[in-house]
Amino acid sequence: MIRWFIAVAAFVITTAADAQELYFPPLSGTWEKVSPSSLNWCGDRIDSLVEFVGKTNGKAFIILKDGRIALEKYYGNFTSDSLWYWASAGKTVTSVLVGMAQAEGLMDLSKPSSSYLGSGWSSCTQEQEQNITVLHHLTMTTGIGFERNNDNCKEPACLTYRAAPGTIWDYHNACYLLLQDMVAKASGISYQQYYTRKLGMKLGMGGIWYNGTLFSKPQAMARFGLMLLAGGIWNGDTILTDRQYETAMRSTSQDLNKSYGYLFWLNGKGSFMQPSIPFVYKTDLVPAAPDDMYAGMGKNDQRVYVVPSKGLVVVRMGDKATESRPAISGFDDDLWNYINALPCGSTSVSDKPMHTLGPVWPNPASDEVHYDGSEITIVNAIGQTVATTTEPVLHIGHLPVGVYHALVRNGQSRWKTVVIKQ
Repeated sequence: MIRWFIAVAAFVITTAADAQELYFPPLSGTWEKVSPSSLNWCGDRIDSLVEFVGKTNGKAFIILKDGRIALEKYYGNFTSDSLWYWASAGKTVTSVLVGMAQAEGLMDLSKPSSSYLGSGWSSCTQEQEQNITVLHHLTMTTGIGFERNNDNCKEPACLTYRAAPGTIWDYHNACYLLLQDMVAKASGISYQQYYTRKLGMKLGMGGIWYNGTLFSKPQAMARFGLMLLAGGIWNGDTILTDRQYETAMRSTSQDLNKSYGYLFWLNGKGSFMQPSIPFVYKTDLVPAAPDDMYAGMGKNDQRVYVVPSKGLVVVRMGDKATESRPAISGFDDDLWNYINALPCGSTSVSDKPMHTLGPVWPNPASDEVHYDGSEITIVNAIGQTVATTTEPVLHIGHLPVGVYHALVRNGQSRWKTVVIKQ
């Protein structure tokens, strides 16, 4: 029985990242590197990638290959010791901590969130609250309504009934933040203390949570990504012992947004929804990235990508990459095309189709939209042209609230996108 258990454990570790043995850095000290030449990465391709990350306001960029550092670059005054925020990429850390709390018997995904928050945490009736479970918070399907410009408010007055839980997918930050409160109340210690004991110290991550957001050094995000790459294991220590949870958190969690797991974003699912946009885009989350890529994605393009089939962890921290394209539609694809081009002899263009979102911003919009092109035409649901211009700005304040199609022409190229008028 002992030999069988050892064999299974070894199988889990070695199959977690393309059947390659993973390296784990010490909790402090030197992190081993792998030479780009041993990976058949071309120097000019590396230079192009590094330049692209810099031009798109990157502050830190790290690529791990099978646990070793293949590329590490910092920009301006930013260094490996600088602290930066994870934004919503840190939601993935909360997901792991919820899984650890459940493995300890402190939490149960199937229980109402009021079991940990107490009744009256929202403005819903007691019966409505009883139908909202921990799982609904993890999957962004609570059905709780909120103000778009105040989605961090956790006061009951801000949390109103909108729809039955599980019937709509809506990216609601307050309902996510309540998960941190649940972990704290279930464990009997602060959320910071639980994080430090369960992840921060075990992985050598460090980090401080402030107003629900994790701040850390860039390598902390890489350490977290490596633990994920290993299937919730760190150097032989199973961090996430609930193996069903580990699989579920990086798998489609509901049918509304197939590219969303337990606070993780998933690639290769054929469709996805953007935060705040009630529309299903019929394409992969990041077409240029490998299908099995899953990620933590945060405001202003904080990213930790994990690709088991390639043994890769990619970390990007910095300011917003671009004003001209929504992050999930543009920057991620562009970045992955540069990463795909690293091996000598490869091309910089993915063989997958590019997004059909188009360069239109802001989206959703109220009064006007900007676009990257020479002409834009807005069409309503029945195919009627309701606005068009060749000017840099299109005014849409006169249009009713709703979903529109936009056609953007730029030279010989023509984009078809969706514009939300709010």
